[in-house]
Amino acid sequence: MTTMHPDVEEILFDEEKIAEIVRNMGRQISEDYKGKNLLLVSVLKGSLIFMADLMREITVPCAIDFLSVSSYGSGTTTSGEVRILKDLDASLDGKDVLVVEDILDSGVTLSYLLKNLSARNPASVRLCTFLDKPERRRVDIKADYIGASVPDKFIVGYGLDYDEFYRNLPYVGALKPCVYSHKEE
Repeated sequence: MTTMHPDVEEILFDEEKIAEIVRNMGRQISEDYKGKNLLLVSVLKGSLIFMADLMREITVPCAIDFLSVSSYGSGTTTSGEVRILKDLDASLDGKDVLVVEDILDSGVTLSYLLKNLSARNPASVRLCTFLDKPERRRVDIKADYIGASVPDKFIVGYGLDYDEFYRNLPYVGALKPCVYSHKEE
């Protein structure tokens, strides 16, 4: 039995449901990338836990790399300005790049990132997101792989944070608005 953190309003996905979602995604990605030159690109920090679990479910050969981008600062809404804080170590030439993200929200950051990576001569660039929050979309972007859709609430746990906290929760939950509303004023 998972104990809910006092700042969490409700648990949306428990550990068993998360494992099932990731298993299914790994199975589909493995099928789709047979015989390809797969490079998983984790968008730090939020997707780290998802990426670690997902790559263990992928049965085809794959390499990994990491990048870090910022568009949120410490708030709850995107600033609209995207900055690459840590770039990839490897060249993308001829690789089948699968960007692994924790949540697709406004789409501003990922839209910028996909354009940036596509300009680096990969064989392909696709997007895999653990969670999708379509109500918040500000740009026209769709993920190729979606674990689950979530309501328009502030989501934490399983790598997702608020002001760098709650990433270590073993479940995905909705943060109580009182936790972040006073900081937004």
